[in-house]
Amino acid sequence: MKYLILTFTFFFININFSQEKKIFFESPKNVYYISSDLHIHSVFSDGAVWPTIRVDEALRDSIDLISLTEHLEYQSHLSDIPHNNRNRSFQIAGGYVQNRPIAVVHGTEITKPMPPGHFNAIFIEDANKFFDKKKEPLSFIDGIKEANNQGAFVFWNHPMWEANRIDGIAKLDPIHKEVIDKKLLHGIEVVNFDTFSEEAMKIALENELTMMGTSDVHILIEWDFNIEKESYHRPITFIMSKNQTIKSIRDALFNGDTFIWYRDLIIGKSNNLKQVIENNLEVVSKGYGYRDRKVDILQVELINKSVAPISLNYIGQYTFHNDYKFIELEPKSSKIIYIKTKKVKEKVNLEFEILNYVVAPKTNLKTIKTITIE
Repeated sequence: MKYLILTFTFFFININFSQEKKIFFESPKNVYYISSDLHIHSVFSDGAVWPTIRVDEALRDSIDLISLTEHLEYQSHLSDIPHNNRNRSFQIAGGYVQNRPIAVVHGTEITKPMPPGHFNAIFIEDANKFFDKKKEPLSFIDGIKEANNQGAFVFWNHPMWEANRIDGIAKLDPIHKEVIDKKLLHGIEVVNFDTFSEEAMKIALENELTMMGTSDVHILIEWDFNIEKESYHRPITFIMSKNQTIKSIRDALFNGDTFIWYRDLIIGKSNNLKQVIENNLEVVSKGYGYRDRKVDILQVELINKSVAPISLNYIGQYTFHNDYKFIELEPKSSKIIYIKTKKVKEKVNLEFEILNYVVAPKTNLKTIKTITIE
């Protein structure tokens, strides 16, 4: 992740370069991995905190981009915090950002019984337009159409939610197929809060929907996710943007250029995860030799540049001198391995299966690292 500079109208604020930002994953030159959580709630729907708290939490977590997606149909604190303006939480959070390294984008949640369920619309212009003249929420189809008319990126929330799917299996109903066929739906949550759905991933791959992972936080992030333990962080969607503008970020979402960091898993399309592993797993030759002896055993350093572990399963032709085929690289760490190539070689291809990089149901990313030996 690189520093984010956003030039927006309304509540998109330039980033202050003086503030230190966490680098989650190394990205290629001129590609920016924008860390995002695009499904969160405040007291302006059924959350437990004021919108500014969501900004402070995201700053602490080094999140670049958030959206307060308040329910249109469900406002549990309305008698205590009466408001006719459904843009209000966005206005409060956006006004609070000032020059800090975060941006708030306008979003809302269309909340219907299953089917169809709950849907987020991000990059909307006006949440008040999701109501008719009688101040009643629009029907599902009319609401989805209004979101698209406003240029929104629309994604299906928690299709695996056991409250809606008693077996926890994400599946398409006719209404979902309709909005997909009409190009009114653009993404789907593969990860929501503490659940990961391989079935939702399959739906995403088969229907060219962007994979999303969100916290869907209602109470304090710290209560739901132990931020002191790296492996139990909030789910984060990284948007693989060509530049730092909101147009590029939005285009990347529509193009499906995302990957998800969920616990120790990295989840996404094969091409996206290939880019991530290419830039975050480095393999360096240290030449032939073992314990200061000149022997035909190759010394290689494996370097993990990311904040997530990399679980390797070596599937190539060689054997190792000290290790078995399973190698665990801790976050931001390195490890020396010794490879028995039998003969001295000038170039070696090392083929790995990345066990915690998931590219399809029951399918892990495979990569080949070529090293030149001097």
